[in-house]
Amino acid sequence: MRNDGNLDHPRGLGGPADRSDDIPSAEQPASTSQPRLSTGWWRTRLGGLANPFAARPGRTRMAVATGAVCCLGLVGATFIGADPAGESLSPNQRAEIAQRAEADPASRGQARQPAAPVTETPTPEISPSTTMPAPKPTAKSKPKPKRIVPVAGLDQAQMDNAKTIVRTGREMGVPRHGLVIAVATAMQESTLYNYASGVLPESQDYPHQAIGWDHDSVGLFQQRPSTGWGSVRDLMKPEFATRQFLTALQAIPGWQDLPLTVAAQAVQVSAFGWLYAQHEWRATEVVNAVLS
Repeated sequence: MRNDGNLDHPRGLGGPADRSDDIPSAEQPASTSQPRLSTGWWRTRLGGLANPFAARPGRTRMAVATGAVCCLGLVGATFIGADPAGESLSPNQRAEIAQRAEADPASRGQARQPAAPVTETPTPEISPSTTMPAPKPTAKSKPKPKRIVPVAGLDQAQMDNAKTIVRTGREMGVPRHGLVIAVATAMQESTLYNYASGVLPESQDYPHQAIGWDHDSVGLFQQRPSTGWGSVRDLMKPEFATRQFLTALQAIPGWQDLPLTVAAQAVQVSAFGWLYAQHEWRATEVVNAVLS
């Protein structure tokens, strides 16, 4: 039979003054083979639970209470009790306990450095109704027209006018033979310069490269406004003058099979119609250079 008195503490809730099993009673069972479950025994057990910080024989009395969190962090308090019954601490142990006790309040009393504030770049809020601006299209520079090197003894101004004749004829669908006829005719009539007329001062108000005095003849093909070729303003434009010549050329039956001189003279009705043929080889070289 275990002695319950060894489990009780004089200061516990179930001390000797409260025990009922210390008083002999006639009602207690005579047999001692069963454990004695007296009221005092349960008080002794419950007393231990009710007072967990009570000192117990053979153990050091210690309690740690976790403190509340404050601006200085987590605070803990440690309580060191008296020497356990029947045991004594060595000087080294007492010095270590005292040193730990001094370190705790010292660490709690240290000044805390505030944490550096974290700055965040605010992200602009985009409303569902907000329309994002469309990216601006990048301006693409237009390709510069290819500059054709003059051939057949021409200068750049003459070569540019020949190029205008060839490209205008290509837009009209005129075959190569008709382009050679047109360039050769312009070589004979104006040496491939855009002429104004001294007889028509109005023609000099428009871009021109030379001035002639052959009646009212103007432009690359020396066409006369008085004979129905068009207005002075229009005939001073190389593109318009070329269209007028090629339109008249295509109106001649079988012009594709005619010699260059005959075809050109049928359009121009010149007093020196046989002179167009001398420019055929140079006109062919120019047309090939433009179309290459």
